[in-house]
Amino acid sequence: MTAALYDVVGLGNAIVDVISKQDDAFLAKWGINKDAMNLIEEDRADLLTDASVDALETSGGSGANTIAGIASLGGKAAYIGKVADDRLGKVFKADMENVGVPFPTAPLTEGPATARSIIFVTPDGKRSMNTFLGASVEFSPSDVDRATVEAGGILYLEGYLFDKEAAKAAFVHAAEIAHAAGRKVSLTLSDSFCVDRHRDSFRQLIRTQVDILFANEEELLSLYETRDFDAAVEQLQADTAIAAVTRSEKGSVVIGDGEPISVPAEPVSQVVDTTGAGDQYAAGFLFGISRDLPLATCAHLGHIAAAEVISHYGPRPEVSLSELAARAGIDA
Repeated sequence: MTAALYDVVGLGNAIVDVISKQDDAFLAKWGINKDAMNLIEEDRADLLTDASVDALETSGGSGANTIAGIASLGGKAAYIGKVADDRLGKVFKADMENVGVPFPTAPLTEGPATARSIIFVTPDGKRSMNTFLGASVEFSPSDVDRATVEAGGILYLEGYLFDKEAAKAAFVHAAEIAHAAGRKVSLTLSDSFCVDRHRDSFRQLIRTQVDILFANEEELLSLYETRDFDAAVEQLQADTAIAAVTRSEKGSVVIGDGEPISVPAEPVSQVVDTTGAGDQYAAGFLFGISRDLPLATCAHLGHIAAAEVISHYGPRPEVSLSELAARAGIDA
């Protein structure tokens, strides 16, 4: 097995976040449900993008946020996802490369525009998201960059993308490439509604292809159709080698060899915005795995990253995660 060029290669939705400050009157004018996620079509996405005054445009999406977190920890990472050959597609690629993350996927030349989440932040801090999935969900096995997957020590799959049949096939194809190259495969379940829609497919993927699983408590309970957390953990132990289950302020439960390990959450003086907490936990945990750290330390890194991101608005770190890890005495 050749040495990995990247610690982690992510595969998931490629979404541009378009963030604009507006007031309640603006939301009412456009009929936007406040403090909620609204799925929209391309024509409305274009109108809202044009209406976003002085907007901040950044690369986004759950998997891309995790990969950015790994970069903040000092890791080497790459990302695979689908954008269109348009202005926002170029914004996504340039923004990822600006944090040191290559983005090799060829853009879509025909079809829907680049996906975007148009986020209006009102003076009370509420975030009203309007999401157009666009080109991001047009991902297929042909978009899997073999060389990039083979070059990553860990392949990280974002569950949000696991919707269309072509994307499901792409996940299996990418996982097979990774395993053939002697790499590990990780998966995040992303959201309980994803699990509800694709439970059987997820369980098959976990049993046959996944070495490291990420889930929160609700996703885990949905996966095994039970309200008994301990019973769900027991079933998960039988299905995958390593797993990390986050439980908000209760911390996380980590599964590996032996008994499950409970790791406490990091203290936070004020929770401002929980967006991206799970994404950054995965970043810390995967970075720890890439450095062969003990599982409890991997979870500790995850909680450090999650605590940083929930202390401010936005799903990506504002403080260097490598510096926070060093302050915590973690030598990585």
